[in-house]
Amino acid sequence: MKFSEAWLREWVNPAIDTHTLSEQLSMAGLEVDGIEAVAGSFSGVVIGEVVECGPHPDADKLQVTKVNIGGAELLDIVCGAKNCRKGLKVAVAKVGAVLPGDFVIKTAKLRGQPSNGMLCSFSELGIADGFDGIIELPADAPLGQCIRQYLQLDDSIIEVDLTPNRADCLGIKGLAREVGVLNKLQVCEPVIKAVAATITDVKGITLSAPDACPRYLGRVVRNVNVSAPSPLWLTEKLRRCGVRSIDAVVDITNFVLLELGHPMHAFDLAQIDGDINVRLATAGETMVLLDETEVTLNANTLLIADNSKALAMAGVFGGLHSGVTAQTKDVFLESAFFAPLAIAGKARQYGLHTDASHRYERGVDPELQHAAMERATALLLQICGGEAGPVVEAVAKEHLPKVAHISLSDAKLSRILGISIDKAEVSAIFSRLGLQVTDTADGWQVQVPGYRFDLSIAEDLIEEVARVYGYNNIPNVAPVAALQMRKFNEAALDVQLMRELLVARGYQEAITYSFVDPKVQQVLFPNDAALTLPNPISADMSAMRLNLWPGLLQAVQYNQNRQQNRLRLFEYGLKFVPDAAAEGGVRQVAVLGGVIVGSLANEHWAIAERPVDFFDLKGDVEALLSLLSDNDSVHFAAAEHSALHPGQTAAIYRQGKVVGMLGALHPEAERKLGIKGKAMLFELELSALGERQIVQAEELSKYPANRRDLALAVKSTVHFADIVATIKKVGVNQLVDLRLFDVYTGQGVADGFKSLAIALTLQDRARTLEDKDIQAVVNQVVSVLKDEFDATLRD
Repeated sequence: MKFSEAWLREWVNPAIDTHTLSEQLSMAGLEVDGIEAVAGSFSGVVIGEVVECGPHPDADKLQVTKVNIGGAELLDIVCGAKNCRKGLKVAVAKVGAVLPGDFVIKTAKLRGQPSNGMLCSFSELGIADGFDGIIELPADAPLGQCIRQYLQLDDSIIEVDLTPNRADCLGIKGLAREVGVLNKLQVCEPVIKAVAATITDVKGITLSAPDACPRYLGRVVRNVNVSAPSPLWLTEKLRRCGVRSIDAVVDITNFVLLELGHPMHAFDLAQIDGDINVRLATAGETMVLLDETEVTLNANTLLIADNSKALAMAGVFGGLHSGVTAQTKDVFLESAFFAPLAIAGKARQYGLHTDASHRYERGVDPELQHAAMERATALLLQICGGEAGPVVEAVAKEHLPKVAHISLSDAKLSRILGISIDKAEVSAIFSRLGLQVTDTADGWQVQVPGYRFDLSIAEDLIEEVARVYGYNNIPNVAPVAALQMRKFNEAALDVQLMRELLVARGYQEAITYSFVDPKVQQVLFPNDAALTLPNPISADMSAMRLNLWPGLLQAVQYNQNRQQNRLRLFEYGLKFVPDAAAEGGVRQVAVLGGVIVGSLANEHWAIAERPVDFFDLKGDVEALLSLLSDNDSVHFAAAEHSALHPGQTAAIYRQGKVVGMLGALHPEAERKLGIKGKAMLFELELSALGERQIVQAEELSKYPANRRDLALAVKSTVHFADIVATIKKVGVNQLVDLRLFDVYTGQGVADGFKSLAIALTLQDRARTLEDKDIQAVVNQVVSVLKDEFDATLRD
């Protein structure tokens, strides 16, 4: 928000300079983003009056004038501005004046006519761009007075970046209150008197959505001169706050918004059919906004309507057909309180962001509507004339924000701040902040005013005390603590090690949003309900992810569209599973997921190119699981998953519990998501994996190892993992290694069978194994495999 320092000092004027004021605001939490001068650097410019104005004899676009600046003689000045005319009060740069850019005014002749000065425009004085012609000053502007002094141009525009919780400072009133608190000064607020009604015209008001709009004020003002010019003081205040002057009525509502922080709106009374109804939109209802765009309204959008149509999007934007125009004679003023949750996100739904929505969605003082209405009415009658009717109020008090009462103990304040502040000083701080404070035996009982939506718990009050007392006044005290060796769980599975292992295997870490496109998630998980956000950033980021795969697959699609065809990505993050038994109705699970697609290896003359397959990904997952140092507790089993290819999907088990899934992306999902090539996916739930087995050091055997190769014929349906588990039971301590080095089907192997070539490595720690010992183990293995799997040795 931008504001004029001079305007602020009309309310409260601390004896500090601009730089100190900005530092003070920043340290109080109202961060100052920038300071700029209201006007350029110039001198020698005074107020004058055009007493004669005629055409230049030798130039069609120039005029010859005589200007009175209060001196003994009139100045001859040649001017090219179209709005120059007799009787106009203007800004005159005298001979010798220095304008912005070190431009010096000298005596000159323009097409043979003498010119002893220059009539200035706003842009020539470095005040503003976009104004046509020279400056037009009020008729009562004093001749000869310095224009810088008259327009109070020794002023600064200060821009503050307010956090969303400080909506109370989105107006001069709130900023002045803060400055007064910080400097222990009283704020000089303008006296706002009630405007007496001179006519009896009213509009009835119905609150059909009282929870969204618990208070609405309306007032009829007739015989308004909309074409009346806004006075210079008004347009200057608006300009210095970054608001463009439009017409007197709009300027007045904008002025009230900037001064009090309360949005207002003015309707053309002639365009209102019957009474006012504050209601929610109906499905499919349309409306043309002030910017001439037509929108289809959502059912959750609050409207200001009459008996037949929508007039405005409440708290966001006015309607075109009900707006004030040059033909308007009578207006209807609106001053309302809209609940923040009723306005939050509504402007973004339509691609809008207005000053009104910015304030209403953060919270407006629910007690400010009457003051805003009276302030706007008084200014409207002063500038545009007219006759005001009585103020009509519709209110649902049960839906207005409840007054918050907070208890704070002196002990808690001292413990959190680390210092002890005098109790009387804390009470004074609360009082200056506008809080109603009562001292108690152990602290304070505080009643929060309606405009401070950000104060609800004791910690909020402690923050207020800290920032008003001054963070710089809190001494830096180094914490004192005895050093103690922290506990380290050696069995905990280190996620960083898993990251590093994947990077070493050619993966790159991705970080995707927790919010995903519900359409993409529906493709992958058609049977699972997701958590939908009530106020999403955008429609394609409106669902909490059930799995890491939607984000990773969108990253794959993004890269493939940019000619990156070989991808190996992984991500560590949270997935959000709806669970009625969990806190907040959602269970957050830490997972590690990954995807590979494209060629197995980068293009190389010595490596044959082939696409990745299920077993390539399985090898990467097995490498991750090897960090558990407990391979015997892990196994893979065929499974089904809605996002994965039937027949190319496996569930990962540890100690009989599912800890993850891997497989090929389902062809239908591949087609709908636009993935090029076969993508392989995995995901591991880290909490389900549990702890790793701590490796125990053992003495190496000094006796030789012996290898025996077996060629076994088994049925094609037999899984090698089952054979491994059986052999390990038989081999006991003497079996130190087991490898499958060949799988064969074809000639010499019966139909429905396969040949497995297995290498057994046997070694004893106490002695050298003799042939008979080795053969006994081999015979036992073959015998057990025959009994379990009907396996036979091949010749």
